[in-house]
Amino acid sequence: MKLLFATSNKHKLLEAREALKPYGIEVEPCTAPKLEVQAESLETVAAYAAQVAYLVTGKPVVVEDAGLFIEALNGFPGPYSSYVYKTIGFKGILKIMEGVEDRRAYFESAVALAYRGGVRVFTHRVHGRIAREPRGSGGFGFDPIFIPSGSTRTFAEMSIEEKNRYSHRAGALRKLAEWLLREASSLYTG
Repeated sequence: MKLLFATSNKHKLLEAREALKPYGIEVEPCTAPKLEVQAESLETVAAYAAQVAYLVTGKPVVVEDAGLFIEALNGFPGPYSSYVYKTIGFKGILKIMEGVEDRRAYFESAVALAYRGGVRVFTHRVHGRIAREPRGSGGFGFDPIFIPSGSTRTFAEMSIEEKNRYSHRAGALRKLAEWLLREASSLYTG
């Protein structure tokens, strides 16, 4: 089965391909624009972008949106993570976190599939903590400062395969894959 994935982020595309490969699902990049609305919920952001991409392509399409939620900062940056990363980056987050002992955080991913039958959203959360300094050269975004529970290394210190064992994105994509294996016929009917 082939699935369109609307993203301009080559790292997300690689992670999606690795996560869905065991299910026999091939991921192809989609040229449809990924329009993001500002919302308090990742599910809303992903669902809207998937609906727009589906209207453009006329084919089932997947969109993923993720956020880093830091406990000591009341969930900031949350659904605004992309904007915060572009403006202050992980160095800005570390600056804000100077002197903060509570380093608990979680990454959450919302994967939305838009198809003829509507939109389905799959979410997954991975808990961890914010490192005191950036570590690693892999990954992207906030990966150099996030250490998932059960590990001593940041996402940026892991290979794609290892990151996908922990990852919020891979977890949500696995939920999508399991649903697709049961419901694939509904992509083109209903």
